[in-house]
Amino acid sequence: MLGGKTAVITGGSRGIGEAVAYKLASHSANIAVIYASNASAAEHVCSKCIQEYGVKSRAYQCDVSDFSSVKDTVAKIRSDFGTAHILINNAGITRDGLIPMMKEEDFDSVMDTNLKGAFNMIRHMAGLFIRNREGCIINMTSVAGLMGNGGQCNYSAAKAGLIGLTKSVAKELASKGVRCNAVAPGFIATDMTRNQTDNPLLKMIPLGFMGETDDVAEAVAYLVLAKYVTGEVLRVDGGIAM
Repeated sequence: MLGGKTAVITGGSRGIGEAVAYKLASHSANIAVIYASNASAAEHVCSKCIQEYGVKSRAYQCDVSDFSSVKDTVAKIRSDFGTAHILINNAGITRDGLIPMMKEEDFDSVMDTNLKGAFNMIRHMAGLFIRNREGCIINMTSVAGLMGNGGQCNYSAAKAGLIGLTKSVAKELASKGVRCNAVAPGFIATDMTRNQTDNPLLKMIPLGFMGETDDVAEAVAYLVLAKYVTGEVLRVDGGIAM
């Protein structure tokens, strides 16, 4: 279904990004994995995409918060793959803390990676999409961006900003054949959330359990293939934010 298409996935070496890489590879998309520091994990994802799904896959180290670094990385991807058709902005970090005690650098680093990083990727890949007259951008937001979360003002603000970015990009690029949507996971079992098993919010999930990374990957695949959906925020949260 996605044969001949190339998907670029930030934060693609583990967790949700890894699951998305395998899901899109299973639909025959070539996979460019962007990672921050764990080269061995990124290479493992690429090897599995190649060996199990028979697609082309390469890993690229990049700090998505760095405008120039993203520009150089996109140029490398274009050189290696020819072009790209899908962008999954999944890279994200947390620096939790109550606002009266939050350090400025903790607020800035989360905003720089989670929000500005998505802008940087869209900014430098938009030209490829426009030239192709097609493109699909999916920004990984969070239910924290919809309903807020105590101790995560930086994370919630960045994820809320991603929703505004998604809708603006969707309106701006629709006439160029480019769609932009967002996925808003709730509590998903990843390295980032496994230490939150005592979080009282877990008891507020109507379905009563934490989701899996594959649940998010399925939603991403749907939006990649849904040709008449743009500007949408799709929750994958067990109902917690309804």
